[in-house]
Amino acid sequence: MWLARPVYESLPYLYASGGIGCLIASWFVTATFWSLLLLSLGTVALLAGLVVWLKRRDYRIRQAEYDSRSLDE
Repeated sequence: MWLARPVYESLPYLYASGGIGCLIASWFVTATFWSLLLLSLGTVALLAGLVVWLKRRDYRIRQAEYDSRSLDE
């Protein structure tokens, strides 16, 4: 699956902001079930954003270490 570059670049921030939004919402919800559900979803989304951001950063660092020229050249 191919995503446009602006969409791809904004994914970790979208995940993290959605996670933070769910965590804040879980603080204000009084029903225990919905509060725990929002807390769980917020934690998972925040961690997903962090993992995607760290994986992309690691990939870019590793790519910079290698020569991008062909072996045949």
